[in-house]
Amino acid sequence: MVQTQPQPPLIEQVIHKLQTLSPERISEVEDFIDFLSDRDSDRRLTQSAMAASEPVLNAVWDNPDDAEYDRL
Repeated sequence: MVQTQPQPPLIEQVIHKLQTLSPERISEVEDFIDFLSDRDSDRRLTQSAMAASEPVLNAVWDNPDDAEYDRL
């Protein structure tokens, strides 16, 4: 027999609330969870792309010609 870990109280509360919903509402909740997950993934991807491009852009931005504009 597989033993399961006790769930934190908040997760238990959410599960209890889910059990009271109609199948249509559960589907909406699932869609919302997917939306949140996708949004978090998009943010991580954007941050990774920014971090990866920073060294290349620094080489373009940090030059003597741009230093004149920096002083304005």
